[in-house]
Amino acid sequence: MDDSRETLGPQAFVTGFPIKHSRSPLIHGYWLKTLGLPGSYRAHEVAPADFSVFVDSLKSGESGFVGGNVTIPHKEMAFKLADDPDEISEELGASNTLWMEDGRLKATNTDGRGFTANLDERHSGWDRAQSAVVLGAGGASRAIVQALRDRGVREIHLVNRTVERAQELADRFGPKVYAHSMAALPEVMRGAGLFVNTTSLGMAGEEAPRIDFSPLLPDAVVTDIVYVPLKTLFLTQAVRQGFPVVDGLGMLLHQAVPGFEKWFGRRPVVDEKLRALIIEDMDKH
Repeated sequence: MDDSRETLGPQAFVTGFPIKHSRSPLIHGYWLKTLGLPGSYRAHEVAPADFSVFVDSLKSGESGFVGGNVTIPHKEMAFKLADDPDEISEELGASNTLWMEDGRLKATNTDGRGFTANLDERHSGWDRAQSAVVLGAGGASRAIVQALRDRGVREIHLVNRTVERAQELADRFGPKVYAHSMAALPEVMRGAGLFVNTTSLGMAGEEAPRIDFSPLLPDAVVTDIVYVPLKTLFLTQAVRQGFPVVDGLGMLLHQAVPGFEKWFGRRPVVDEKLRALIIEDMDKH
């Protein structure tokens, strides 16, 4: 796509610190190309100290951007600086998608929708689970717990090394969420239909604890929001024990859909060609 064509359409961004390794430009660039739309989407690195100035330039129109994605470490500040964050962002206290509308900066968080859309696509029927186990109580787990609760999962067992952090999330998301220490993992897995890893354990060569998945229901799904590597240690262990698994790449792809639709006016499709394109890029690095 040549530059002259790009400048004719809307310009969107992904910002974080650092941001150069983001695969979002590859995802949105693929959609712009396949849909034949004018416009651009690029990585725009902003240091934390400069983020409020960047948001001001977005609101005033000086930046030239119609909106964009926000990643670590700016999600909480994006929520605070937006004129109109939606209910999802309000409860999470974080936003990952911004757009200008009627002169005001709107904000949402699409992580939870990306998570459930990935499961819907790769293992339809997963939401019949009455009980889910979520490992980890960091920032990434908030959107997962929210999405599972909103999807109708009756019991969500949040397991974390520091039980106090798990309790904070349980208090935030209501009576369906229960906080536990790691020692309780075998007990809370009993009869659960879904297991979700939201920690960085097993990511990029990190060690991951050995987990016996056998207390789960026989048809329980094991998923990991980590997608580098694609087959994490948790997923490898689960496959060996005969459980269906869903990798985390689809969450990255599906969370990008709502933003693209806001900025460029067309709802894109997550297809196998896009998935293959991202996997090829992952294999290069």
